[in-house]
Amino acid sequence: MPASTPVLRVQGLTKHYGGVKALTDAQFSLLPGEHAAIVGDNGAGKSTFVRLLTGVEQPSAGSIQLDGAQVQFSSPLDAREQGMETVYQTLALAEDLDVPANIFLGREITRLNLGPLSILNHRAMRQQSVDMLATTGVRIQDMSAPLRGMSGGQRQCVAIARAAGFAKKLIILDEPTAALGVQETARVEEIIKGLKQRGVPLIIISHNLRQVFDLVDRIWVFRQGRIICQRRTVDTNPQEIVGLITGAIDPASLSSHEEAVC
Repeated sequence: MPASTPVLRVQGLTKHYGGVKALTDAQFSLLPGEHAAIVGDNGAGKSTFVRLLTGVEQPSAGSIQLDGAQVQFSSPLDAREQGMETVYQTLALAEDLDVPANIFLGREITRLNLGPLSILNHRAMRQQSVDMLATTGVRIQDMSAPLRGMSGGQRQCVAIARAAGFAKKLIILDEPTAALGVQETARVEEIIKGLKQRGVPLIIISHNLRQVFDLVDRIWVFRQGRIICQRRTVDTNPQEIVGLITGAIDPASLSSHEEAVC
């Protein structure tokens, strides 16, 4: 795939619920190795956009291309099988299970496949879990401990390590540090920076502009159900992004270069 070909291209993505226009004519792209942020006020269309991308809901109109091929995900499992991993705010972890069981939840390695009576290969899952955690720099002292006794930051790191271990195309992180303290937030951000060094494309949804400017290459601004602007991080500042989010700045007043405004 040529370097200029987007890993993800969205054209005209639209979702209407009767007369409610949750998302209209969204145009979006993500380049190989690029980290992008989706920002906007509550109700701006960010969550709808992610649900459409990941197959949770079906669009009213528009198309999604992954590695240049048009795709239509019927479910989040379908998106996952085609290489798109998502870490939601709820994390989708089983707190009474240990780390390997959570990493391989729904993707268990078996010694003998007998349907519901299959024999699991716990050793292989544990070793691969150790490798996945090591690759992302996550440190868990007791791999056999249930997640219930771990901190929010440790659980978030496990969820991100799982996504990074299985993602073939890209990762989507939905508010990855919203419920974390300062030290845990810093640890998660280090993992995200490690993914950048490995060239893993990533989309992050965040209200934390300090985090956004530290972590991503490009910022996509949502407002009232539309993507109104895209800005390279090096070409903008937090004040400008806040102005675009709130409507205090008209995107038409910015540079008309395609790198600046949709």
